[in-house]
Amino acid sequence: MSEHVAFDSVVVRFGGELWLKKTWTRRRYVRCLIENMKRVLKRYNVEYSEVMRRRGRLFLKTKEAAEAASRLSRVFGISSVSPALEIGSSKLEDVVDKCVFLASHALDEGNSFAVRCRRVGEHPYSSRDVCREVGRRVLDEFGEEKGLSVNLKRPDMVLGVEVRDNEAFAFSEVVKGVGGMPLGTQGRVVCLLSGGVDSAVAGWLVMKRGCPLVPLYFDCKPYTDEITTERAVEIAKVLCDWAVGFPRRLHVVPYGHVLGAIVKNCPRRLTCLLCKRMMYRVAEVLVDQVRAEGIVTGEAIGEQASQTLRNLRVLDRAAEKYPVHRPILGFDKAETEGLARKIEAYKITARSVQGCKAVPHKPATKAKLEETVEAEAKLNIDEMVEHCVRELRVVDL
Repeated sequence: MSEHVAFDSVVVRFGGELWLKKTWTRRRYVRCLIENMKRVLKRYNVEYSEVMRRRGRLFLKTKEAAEAASRLSRVFGISSVSPALEIGSSKLEDVVDKCVFLASHALDEGNSFAVRCRRVGEHPYSSRDVCREVGRRVLDEFGEEKGLSVNLKRPDMVLGVEVRDNEAFAFSEVVKGVGGMPLGTQGRVVCLLSGGVDSAVAGWLVMKRGCPLVPLYFDCKPYTDEITTERAVEIAKVLCDWAVGFPRRLHVVPYGHVLGAIVKNCPRRLTCLLCKRMMYRVAEVLVDQVRAEGIVTGEAIGEQASQTLRNLRVLDRAAEKYPVHRPILGFDKAETEGLARKIEAYKITARSVQGCKAVPHKPATKAKLEETVEAEAKLNIDEMVEHCVRELRVVDL
């Protein structure tokens, strides 16, 4: 980025999917995106004077353009952002002058460059005219002095121009955004958050599709340790940082008594399946309470013994009212960990914690629904679910 240029604007580009929506839907999504942007800017004390909405773009007026661009790149629904200089008019000479000024600061010695122009509206010149004239002026004024060259395929620097009717903006950097859909354009979901890498990534992925999260953690002490709980809280905070302006809460269920009853009364090989089925039942009650649309888990095919296709089918039958969504169902571990690094959750999920002491030595990998239901007959399921819901507490993050 050009350190000595006082950028005064940010060019905000929408995620491409927004253009697949009908006009009234797209307008609603963009309104939601603007509100999310404002929440982020307020959270990080980034001052701005105006958000201008134009076809296919938003233009933010701010003297803190670099900081604003960095923060907005983490807003779902934004494909990319660019700190920019507003040009006083869309006259060709004014556009060229401002681009040349920016180039004088952005280009280092020996750089190659290209000029890209996107133009909307009626003008007495073409986008090609802008690119040609800016390139010519840059080379004429300081190309020889700095040893610059034009490279249209793989330039070291791209000078960008946005011309919108009577407005124009120049920029030299494109910061990639997170993409997806604006958060809040879809219904909320209850996410079973373990503190591990899988559930963290699963939760983030549905947020990227516009679904606000209601994180739910099952505290299995004494079968797990306190560090496991602390890790889950930290992961919930990371996910909340991707949802600025939305509730920062973690729902915690004391679950050790349930797991203890399963270990004591049911076949050990079915412990993990029975444990997860009970979690689904508790989660469904919370879905009702918070008016959510479903349950999200970090289960992936074959990741654990309880996550074979046969066992997943048995798990699904425990959820009677709402769907169970598994965003990383087909991911391998490397893919999941790669995303965890991207969302800044990996270091937390990689912390060493005590594994669940209730996991059987030989868990069932091809359980039958009939034997699972028969094992559950030894438990007072309704009472256990009611107890979990009654003891549920909400932790503000």
